[in-house]
Amino acid sequence: MPWFRIDDKAHSHPKLIKAGNAALGLWLRCGAYAAQHLTDGIVPGVVAELYGTKPQAAKLVKAGLWHEHGHDCPRGCPNPAPDDYVFHDFLDDGRNTSRARHEAEKKKARERQAKHREEARGGQNGDENAEKTRDFTFDSSSKKSESASEKSQSSDSTAGQSGESRRDASVTGIHAGATPYPSTSYGSTGAAGEQRSAGLPDALSDLKRGIATAGLTGVAWDLRESSWEYTRQAIERVGVAAMVAYAVNSARLKGQPAGASAWVQGWRSLEAPEQQDGIAYLPAAVGQIGPASRQQQETNDLFDRAMQRAKSRMQEDQ
Repeated sequence: MPWFRIDDKAHSHPKLIKAGNAALGLWLRCGAYAAQHLTDGIVPGVVAELYGTKPQAAKLVKAGLWHEHGHDCPRGCPNPAPDDYVFHDFLDDGRNTSRARHEAEKKKARERQAKHREEARGGQNGDENAEKTRDFTFDSSSKKSESASEKSQSSDSTAGQSGESRRDASVTGIHAGATPYPSTSYGSTGAAGEQRSAGLPDALSDLKRGIATAGLTGVAWDLRESSWEYTRQAIERVGVAAMVAYAVNSARLKGQPAGASAWVQGWRSLEAPEQQDGIAYLPAAVGQIGPASRQQQETNDLFDRAMQRAKSRMQEDQ
C-alpha cells in the first residue's frame, strides 16, 4: 500500500508556515488521496473542493506547495489539467510512489511468487518420485513374499490346510460374498446387480411393486450390497405387506424419501407377525395376508387388497 510521506522537519518548513494550518489540512488530505490512487501528485479540482476551499488551495499555490495549470516550475513538475492542481516535487528522490513504480513492484512480486511455487512444485514432485520408487521396491519384495507364502499354504503337505476351514464353512449371509458387485443399468448395485446379470428373478420385485401400488412412486432402489441383503431377509421374515405398511407410515410422518435405502433400517427392526392357524396377522393398516411361509407370505388377491388399502390411506392423508 503506497504512503504519503512527510519529512520530520516539515513542521518548521517556511512554505508550510506560510500556508497556515487550515490550508495544510487540505494539503495533507489531498496528499493521502494522491498516494492512494497513484495520481503522481495530481489533485483533481473536485477533490480539492471536497476537502477544503478555494482560498485554502490558493494559499497552497502561493506558498509553492501546489501548482496550477500552466505553471512554469523549473523542477519539472507535471502540468495539471485546468482547475486541477499538482504537488510540488511529489516524486522527487522517490519520496512518494509513482504509478509506474508501483506496477513494476507488483509485477516483480508476482514473478517471485510464481518462481517460489514452481520450485515448491518441483521439490514435491521429486519427493513423490522418490516415494514411488520406495513403494515399487517394497511392493516387489512383498509380492514375492506373498507368492511364496501362498504356495506354501496351498501345498497338500501343509497341516490343517488341505480342506475347507471351519471359519470358511460358517460364513453366511452378506459376509459370504467378498467380491464387490458391479453396478447395473437398473440403478442397483451389490447382490441385486449380480442377480440381474445372471438372469435370475429380482428378489425385491414384489416389494417394489407393493411400494409403487401404495402410491410411493419415483423411489430409487440403488441399494448397496448389505442393504439389499437386509431387505431380502426382511421379506422372508415379516413379508412384503408389513414392509409396505412401514414405508407408507414413514412417508406419512416424514415425507417420501428419494431412495428406498431410507427404509432399510426400519425394515430390519420389524418383528415377524403373529400366526394363528397358519395365518399371519399384520396391523390394520395393512390387513390380513395369506398363509405364512418364509418364501411366500401372501396370496395374490390378499396382497392386492392390502396394497389398495395402503394406497387409499396415503391419498386420504395428502
